[in-house]
Amino acid sequence: MTTTVPFGLAEQTEIAAYTDFVAGAAAPLREALGIGSLHVGSALALAIREDPSRFFNRAGGFGAGEPITVDVVAQVCDFYRRQAVSQGAFMVAPPLQPPHWAATADKVNLTPGNRFVKLGCDIESTLSAADGVAALDPGLRVGPVEPHHAQEWATVMMTTFGFTTPGMIDMAASCVGRPNWRQRTVRGRVRRSDPPGGPRPRSAVGTAHGPRPGSPGCRLPMARRRDRSGRLWRPQHVSPQHAARRTGAALRAPHLAVV
Repeated sequence: MTTTVPFGLAEQTEIAAYTDFVAGAAAPLREALGIGSLHVGSALALAIREDPSRFFNRAGGFGAGEPITVDVVAQVCDFYRRQAVSQGAFMVAPPLQPPHWAATADKVNLTPGNRFVKLGCDIESTLSAADGVAALDPGLRVGPVEPHHAQEWATVMMTTFGFTTPGMIDMAASCVGRPNWRQRTVRGRVRRSDPPGGPRPRSAVGTAHGPRPGSPGCRLPMARRRDRSGRLWRPQHVSPQHAARRTGAALRAPHLAVV
């Protein structure tokens, strides 16, 4: 069975997950990191003032049943100025862009940025495909992240992705156990050098499945491109076009910056 997710719903689901992941942290953390969010029309905007990566400074969910007007875009721009961030990104899917989008962006002084390709697929179809995912090595263990491992899981994930600002790890750890979130780890077999209680964090791969259909996984640098025995493996490079054919969905979204 194939299900087609409307572009608007997919965009709203993604930005809602980012917002819940960040803004769902406790009030002291939100204050220390300068976390803020804004809900305007069908869109959500998010910002973390103290994060120099600016990764989370994004707004999405535009055009899902409501028009993208100059007033809506201006409100988001004002939000980023109030948050005192140097840049914010507007994520607007091409099928949802209004005919006057270029003129709207020009009125509020937006400049074109990067483009993203978003891929999605039905899990069962992918696993059953001839070139799908191989069986997990028996030396690896997949399991949920328990509350007492939340800090370890968050440390691996956030450090690997480069989010090293104090408080970012605590922010990620706070989503463990939150409704609609399920975190998983993949761990290597326990070795003599591992500390009591399980493998070292460097062997862990962390994923977070929230209220959006898909989330990133991560692995520490020394474990990348290696199997459980330490041998190097060669990654398979797949073009977005080929990946889209395999997964059945591809979406390009312009990334524009507030100046």
